[in-house]
Amino acid sequence: MDKTIALYSKSLTEKTTAGLIRVIDTLYDKGITIYLNIMDPDGHHFDQDHRVTLFTELNDLPADVCMILSVGGDGTFLETAMRVRSAGIPVAGINTGRLGFLANIPVEDLDQSTDLICSGQYELVNRSMLEIASPADLFGNGSAMALNEITIQKADQSMITITVRVNGIFLNTYRADGLIISTATGSTAYNLSVGGPILSPADDSIIIVPMSPHNLTIRPIIVTGSSIITLEPGGRSSHCLVTCDSKAVRVPAGIILKVRQSDERLSTVTTAGNDFFSTLRNKLMWGADPRN
Repeated sequence: MDKTIALYSKSLTEKTTAGLIRVIDTLYDKGITIYLNIMDPDGHHFDQDHRVTLFTELNDLPADVCMILSVGGDGTFLETAMRVRSAGIPVAGINTGRLGFLANIPVEDLDQSTDLICSGQYELVNRSMLEIASPADLFGNGSAMALNEITIQKADQSMITITVRVNGIFLNTYRADGLIISTATGSTAYNLSVGGPILSPADDSIIIVPMSPHNLTIRPIIVTGSSIITLEPGGRSSHCLVTCDSKAVRVPAGIILKVRQSDERLSTVTTAGNDFFSTLRNKLMWGADPRN
């Protein structure tokens, strides 16, 4: 197959290394040209593997790269997404980790999935992302991006208060451990663990869901993707913690943060048998009878 595919992998544990070698074996046997980026180099010496060309920056890739494969778990997928989001190249996730909603192709299905990908038998899902901006430029370049979620939460044991406005209209002052602003993609991540709703990944909506609110009538709310969400943290503490996926920064209380949907989209690959609803059933064991 006359294809060029780039691989991204993160820290090379024994399991991840074995999975990555299996991916390289499969692609190489199919005649695919392979480029490889190890984001945290250690372990296996892939610089001695003649089957791959190592690269560091996205600009190092040739123009004919047709797809990027993230090899690892969802954390690896998130980091890969942030590195390649501006390239416009579809991303697929090969799961060598645990749950794997984003890295939804099991390494055991790699051979079949590779055949489907290389023959064009897949669908693309354009996923929305969030960006957060602050007047103090706390995140560098004026804003930071997230594929899953942006959270604002307490930095110590004291409860945090967060005043929220949507398009300038007052929504609520939350008294809680924190607040999650989630994309549809992130609806199966942190949002799910605190009781938020699950959205199909192509949905443009934004979910606002509190963490352990001090008011039992408070519930998650879904707003349109065009909404601008203004957050003003307060409370007894002088600082709070803001996260964008796995990145975190301490910010002073009273600062005003604005969250909106990014103009960028991440194009992800779905193959037959690894669609979103199949992943939900398999990962969450829907329909399984625990008595059996």
